[in-house]
Amino acid sequence: VENKISMSFLPTPLAEAVLAESWPETCALRYVSAGGDRLHAVTPNDWPFELANQYGPTECSVIATSGMVKNELTPTIGRPIANSKAYVLDRAMKPVPLGVEGELYLSGVGLARGYWLQPSLTAERFLPNPFSQDKGSRLYRTGDLARYLPNGELECRGRSDGQVKVRGYRIELGEIETVLRRHARVREAVAQLNQRADGGVLLVGYVVLTENNGNDALTELGSYLREHLPEYMVPSQFVVLPELPTNSSGKIDRGALPDPIEVTTSRPTFVAPRNESEEVVAKIWAEVLGLKRVGVEDNFFTLGGHSLLASRILSRVNNALKVDIPLDILFRGGTVAHLVETAQQSKSLSPSIPIRRRQAV
Repeated sequence: VENKISMSFLPTPLAEAVLAESWPETCALRYVSAGGDRLHAVTPNDWPFELANQYGPTECSVIATSGMVKNELTPTIGRPIANSKAYVLDRAMKPVPLGVEGELYLSGVGLARGYWLQPSLTAERFLPNPFSQDKGSRLYRTGDLARYLPNGELECRGRSDGQVKVRGYRIELGEIETVLRRHARVREAVAQLNQRADGGVLLVGYVVLTENNGNDALTELGSYLREHLPEYMVPSQFVVLPELPTNSSGKIDRGALPDPIEVTTSRPTFVAPRNESEEVVAKIWAEVLGLKRVGVEDNFFTLGGHSLLASRILSRVNNALKVDIPLDILFRGGTVAHLVETAQQSKSLSPSIPIRRRQAV
């Protein structure tokens, strides 16, 4: 807005954060294109610009489908762009009927030739194209589930395997689970990507421990995973369960796993806000992170926060407390208490007023 930008292309995770901001009725921006992944959710809003949702994996260099976003809660990924084709196929690689879910395959001039020095993976994902007469034509197997809607647009329906995408990183949930199960304190483990209220996602580790030693074990698990996995593969939250839920056939029922927001065993001892400033900041954190409550000693990143959400939180905190706290403060401290203490030290914040609380009966 300040720089009077009229057209902007944003990677999907950044676009989701930008779309959640409050926009003035008039601004120079008239077109926003989000791409690289699918928009998980969009809150209906009267944006002063048009929004296009573009989908396509890196193997398709990089966009394969595109569609304009209206005020639907779950945007489609549109239609194939020029020189690209999209097929929704069953396990026998036959096209499925309209409205029926299948796996999404892509073809076209933007398709890569394969993976560098990985012939077996190339053969697995880049298949001969039975729908083309062109010699050497290939289909790329995306691993995404989709279906064609009556209006000709594609609706993405999730993954057909254990692969998920978090802020642009492809993650195999099975890898996380394997590392978790190697830990001496873990009897069973499941990793899952949970949808957040704000449209974002949260990587959660559900564990059954060999001993009931709660928070100490969770802290140790986080450190252990960071030694064996990249940071983006470490769950933002852990949930301790007595047993993993199973279905009638004895397999783990992922749909029955509890919402991590409702589980208190995955978080340290809750410390309530002690003054009005902490109350204001904790409320902002809870709203942005999609949580019911946030304690003043809860760590922002342990709660599922990341850099995009950090900028949103700092913007709202600075406005609410009439201060100008730099972004790196949140990365250095990471708690509500530290943020409020920094604000108070800026001398631009009036003294905090203690909150009177009624004694529990």
